[in-house]
Amino acid sequence: MNQVIGTSVSRKDGRAKVTGSATYAAEHIIPGLLHGYLITSTIAKGKIQAIDSRKAQKITGVKAIFTSQNSPKIFKPANDYVSSKIYEARLPLSDDIIYYAGQIIGLVIADTFELAREAAHLIEIEYLRETPLVDDQRANYQEAILGSWLSMVGQEIKFQTGQWDLANAEITDTKLQATYRTSTQLNAPMEPHAIIAQWHNEESVTVYEPTQWVTGFQRTYAQLFGLATEKVHIISPYLGGGFGSKAFPWPHSILCIAVARQLGQPLKVVVSRRQMTANTGHRSQTEQMIRLVANKEGMLQSVEHEAKSCTSVVDVFTELCTAVTSAMYATPNLSLNQQLATLNIGTPGFMRAPGENPGLWALESAMDELAWALQIDPVVLRLKNETKKHQRKGLPFSAKHFADCLDVGAKRFGWSNRAAQPRSQRQGDKLIGWGMAGSTYPGSRGKSSAKVRLLADGTAHVLTSGNDMGTGSYTVLAVIAAEALGISVEQVRVEMGDSLLPDGWRAGGSQMTASLTPAVQLACQEVLKVAGVTTANEAFTALRQSGQAAFEATASSAPGAKAKEWAFQSWGAHFCEVCVDEELGRVRISRWLAVMDIGQVINAKTAASQVRGSVIMGIGQALMEESCLDPNNGYPVVYDLATYHYPAHADIPRIEVIFVGEPDLNFNPLGARGLGEIGITGVAPAIANAIYHATGKRFRNLPITPAEFMT
Repeated sequence: MNQVIGTSVSRKDGRAKVTGSATYAAEHIIPGLLHGYLITSTIAKGKIQAIDSRKAQKITGVKAIFTSQNSPKIFKPANDYVSSKIYEARLPLSDDIIYYAGQIIGLVIADTFELAREAAHLIEIEYLRETPLVDDQRANYQEAILGSWLSMVGQEIKFQTGQWDLANAEITDTKLQATYRTSTQLNAPMEPHAIIAQWHNEESVTVYEPTQWVTGFQRTYAQLFGLATEKVHIISPYLGGGFGSKAFPWPHSILCIAVARQLGQPLKVVVSRRQMTANTGHRSQTEQMIRLVANKEGMLQSVEHEAKSCTSVVDVFTELCTAVTSAMYATPNLSLNQQLATLNIGTPGFMRAPGENPGLWALESAMDELAWALQIDPVVLRLKNETKKHQRKGLPFSAKHFADCLDVGAKRFGWSNRAAQPRSQRQGDKLIGWGMAGSTYPGSRGKSSAKVRLLADGTAHVLTSGNDMGTGSYTVLAVIAAEALGISVEQVRVEMGDSLLPDGWRAGGSQMTASLTPAVQLACQEVLKVAGVTTANEAFTALRQSGQAAFEATASSAPGAKAKEWAFQSWGAHFCEVCVDEELGRVRISRWLAVMDIGQVINAKTAASQVRGSVIMGIGQALMEESCLDPNNGYPVVYDLATYHYPAHADIPRIEVIFVGEPDLNFNPLGARGLGEIGITGVAPAIANAIYHATGKRFRNLPITPAEFMT
């Protein structure tokens, strides 16, 4: 048998990306292309009283200026996460009200980017200012709602079971109550948000845009502009990162397409890094209260998790921190609830492991505190309380190997050699600490389709609209096809990210590999049936003899009946060592081990790379990433990749990644669950727990900056 799955295969798209031949959205060359530059609000709340664009209009090369006074025609979409979805329910330029700083209030069109930018800076806006609410500590929190997100997550926020009140605890039980906070984080992908829209006689449109869901964008734009779905052509073969911020269209994209239609010329809009800090999404700040009650043996008797997050005036987005809690540890008494406040900010949105990431920051920090209070090893405490079923869904977990992650990680890291007391390990004048945390993320998949063609030149061609936002999907699909057809990976060509191709689902929620690989496998099997052979090499011979160009087949795969019988979840454990200079407040990560259970590993090389990238992102969250708002104008005080702090190479140690477990064949025919997000969950608490071991000081607010050591 041709054994390719599970081996280490170099990226199929690697050469194109490092040589520059991979074409990203803003790099397409379109004849007659015009350039747009966004005009954004400099206040966070109020109303536009007057716009003076006379100076801008005098610049040679400026073609048009659009504001709420001459906004182009846009229809309202269903906005339901199923047939369509936009990140802001309010359509761009639909009124002259200012809801947040950085809100798009106009678009300048010119022959060049430079001219459009110059003109935009010359436009004078007169505002009627009002006092904005941008401080989450002064906000009015109410019961959280999911809005249209409910149709996607399929569950209510509030959940209670058992006698969860702390007053019911036995006198001998150990009680822990603590509050944990996270700062606002910015989605800062390497590729900025950008779009080119090209209309064809106002009857159809081609859109070049980095999107995590090609067919989702296609359906949404069709509704926005009154077109049949097939009249919208989305081209998105390469993404320079997304992390959730490119899951649905933002106002700049909608406005670009509408203006291009009205002008009758192709139009490009690139969002500046400064503008991206305000109007292309972020992870909301959170405040979470955890109450744990455990008996003297360390068995949890009660878990209460309450979370607060913030949304915008123009849409509803709840950071579902409590969703992860019912999956982690068994308890007879469980209470989950969330509150939501509305601020004059841009709409928050999905960011790598939304909900699970900040949720585990609180839960895994609290579990470490409980372990110290009980004088039980943190690994042992987690093993004692492992749950065999999802407590909200009431379903048993399929192919769960969380205990193996803990056991293998502890042995590989040398956890048994950890000093028993904080401040017990030193290296010169530096304090050394070891910490760990559990990790998890739901296993999800959707209906996905792919086409496979066998060509007479001895190659196979895999085609799907599903795309690769940097996770390695081009390579993963080639591996699946090579294994199913019995050929080498080099003989497989993969084409992705085009709405003309079969619907490949979305790159979000760690679903692309889980959804698309079964469809590719099935299409490979079908194309061999079409050829009337059992191997691809036999098909190649038959093609040459027949004179035909190709054999081809299209197949689809979707969740089956087992989705109602099992709970699917990936698992992991992080172990780390920190070196702390207390005088400088400097924390250095000196060692990292991540052990993951994701079912079948398709490509060991890109899978390990995904985990490493997640860990690096988690280190940034724990120690550096923070976005504060200027209290005077409500704008983020960070404005580019220099002022937004995130890790550099010198901040990151060697990250060892180990995979354990078995194929989860209840989940899909390949047994492969998603990987893009689980790696970041648990990273921040592992670091904070290690810092406590090093210093004896407990940090409950992220990021843990040098200033925190001085308080």
